[in-house]
Amino acid sequence: MTETVDVVLIGGGIMSATLGTLISELQPDWKITVFERLDDVAMESSNAWNNAGTGHAALCELNYMPEAPDGTVDPAKAIAINEQFQQSRQLWASLVERGVLDAPSTFINATPHMTFVRGEKDVSYLRKRYEALKDEPLFAGIEYSEDSRVIHQWAPLLMKKRRKSDEPFAATRVPAGTDVDFGALTHQLFDNLRERGARVFTNREVKKLKRQADGSWLVTFRDLIGHTPGRINARFVFVGAGGWALKLLQRSGIPEISGYGVFPIGGQWLKTSNPALVAQHRAKVYSQASVGAPPMSVPHLDTRVVNGEASLLFGPFATFSPKFLKNGSMLDIVTQVRPGNILPMLKVAVDNPSLIRYLVGELLKSHKDKVESLREFVPTARDEDWELLDAGQRAQVMKKDPEKVGVLQFGTEVVAAEDGSIAGLLGASPGASTAVSIMLGLLQTCFPDRIEEWAPRLRELIPSYGRTLNPDEAAARTAIEETARALAISR
Repeated sequence: MTETVDVVLIGGGIMSATLGTLISELQPDWKITVFERLDDVAMESSNAWNNAGTGHAALCELNYMPEAPDGTVDPAKAIAINEQFQQSRQLWASLVERGVLDAPSTFINATPHMTFVRGEKDVSYLRKRYEALKDEPLFAGIEYSEDSRVIHQWAPLLMKKRRKSDEPFAATRVPAGTDVDFGALTHQLFDNLRERGARVFTNREVKKLKRQADGSWLVTFRDLIGHTPGRINARFVFVGAGGWALKLLQRSGIPEISGYGVFPIGGQWLKTSNPALVAQHRAKVYSQASVGAPPMSVPHLDTRVVNGEASLLFGPFATFSPKFLKNGSMLDIVTQVRPGNILPMLKVAVDNPSLIRYLVGELLKSHKDKVESLREFVPTARDEDWELLDAGQRAQVMKKDPEKVGVLQFGTEVVAAEDGSIAGLLGASPGASTAVSIMLGLLQTCFPDRIEEWAPRLRELIPSYGRTLNPDEAAARTAIEETARALAISR
């Protein structure tokens, strides 16, 4: 007889770990089973070296606040993303205070967030962005400067041998930024789930998802070590398998996935662990994307703290592989094609020639060319100090659009069956940083009959649940200060 559980989570990343944690807190009596096809969790996009680890709060990422054709800038999206990151901070703080998570420094560290731009056009834009944000409570403390001496104090590597006579430049800085090791965080969340009775299986690849007459799902999987098949029945299934989420949702047969496709984009970083360089840069510094580049390829020079050791990453540089995951199949990009998504995907290809040109240009870059790009940030960079590191695969969403037939989307999107019995996550940025907000939305979509009952517990875990912080200056300040104290990070 096939075993029946309440929840099956497919994929061992931060999304499944977050959803599993929330469900275990809300319904401790529910049986949870997790399947991960690799030999450990957090090996794909949640791995520390496969993502930027920014702690996306829109403090420095310019693509969340583009300049409109009339020259205005709207802070609404940046504020919304900051709100979402505050929910992540609140949940982590709650779990730290209860001893569920280890010492905060094992997964989150204070790291100022900066934006650095060059040229009159971008300096003008950054000044307008600063003016639009400086009075928003969630962006309190943001600083702006065009003074090379001030920027040198913030990030010495940016300013060495840089002359303002060559071109104007400007920077913003938010001291309250963070660096997050999502790999460590994911491991700790899964460790807690195991302690609470969840079963976490690695080396298990889910092959089929079949809806049963009672509305549950028969999950067929294979043990990749023993090569033996297995089956389990689940009342609810979440597919948090990165780019493979599309393939599994297609196999489920739910009509809601019709019209969706994904375009895989890989990446590489330049990395240095040279102590002399690391000591001169304690920040995450973002700039403007190149013309035609996707938002996820915005260049940035980041301090990363992984396993207690600091290093610097610069990039990402785009690469291309037809795989949806680093450990995917070379046939992924072909096997996704269905009658319902072929037209949207073709339309995306026709409408985005600049993206194709950008990818080709990136693929032709040598190591020397990539270090030359780094020198726009760090004029004194030397080839021998930096090594190339492969980043993770990002599966950008392509989907139907009533007006354009098909569009390329750079955010994240939850696709759920009408009855809420199965859901999956597609897309990338801002991704991991807003996992808590995304999973709260999923709970509301998939469990509408329980969400009111769960609300009091959710407010204990996430005090701002159900409301926004930014309109209330006192509430925003209190929330940020309390989580900063609990997570041992500076305000």
